[in-house]
This record gives sequence, structure tokens and C-alpha cells, in this order.
Amino acid sequence: MNKTNNQKLTPNAKTLRKNMTKEERHLWYDFLKSLPITFNRQKVIGNYIVDFYCAKAKIVIELDGSQHYETSGQKSDKKRDEYLNNLGITVFRYSNLDINRNFRGVCLDILSYLSTSSTASGPPSPQGEG
Repeated sequence: MNKTNNQKLTPNAKTLRKNMTKEERHLWYDFLKSLPITFNRQKVIGNYIVDFYCAKAKIVIELDGSQHYETSGQKSDKKRDEYLNNLGITVFRYSNLDINRNFRGVCLDILSYLSTSSTASGPPSPQGEG
């Protein structure tokens, strides 16, 4: 298993950080950015770019658009998740619809995981209702 990050993906990751989706911006600016634990946006891990990554909690958060529900998208997501799981990283997947319709629930789900993994203390409440 290749644990080194593919440096060729770094320029693409930077572009993705500058051009986040509406849902990624909402989760980042209204929740993840204010947590007392560091999350990285569009982080290169191996041959993949993940939406959000917290090294301390070993968690990846992926926001999935409609392409992730097509057969090819599901296959590539499964392969990616297996790779990350083999590195000891837990992957959380939320649909864009989850962010838009149940933002607070998504935030509470993430907080629940972080509190049980003993990585954060006293995190702020999620802002906005999506």
C-alpha cells in the first residue's frame, strides 16, 4: 500500500480549495473552521483528494453530489474508502442534500464522533440550519 501522497495532485487540490461547492463552503465556514481541532480542506492522501481531513481524529468527511450515486461513482468511492480505512482513517459521507436539508444533523453527527474519539473539547454549536 502506497502511503506517500501524490504530489502531482497538489495543484488540483489548491484549485478545489479555491472553488469549493456551496455545500463545502457551508460546512467549512459555518462549522468545521470554528472547531477547536484542525481540519484541512481538499487534502491529498495517497492518490486521492479528500474534501475535509482531520489528522488528529483520523477522519475524512466527504460531501457527495449526484455523480457519487451512479454505479461508477459508487465503485470508485468504495475503492477510495477501503484505501483510507486501511490507513486507519474513518470516512464520513454526506450528500449535498444532507447539508442543505439537515445541516444541524450532519454537524451533530460529526461532533458525536469527535467527542467519542476524545479529540475535541467543548466544540461550538453548528450555525445555520441549511
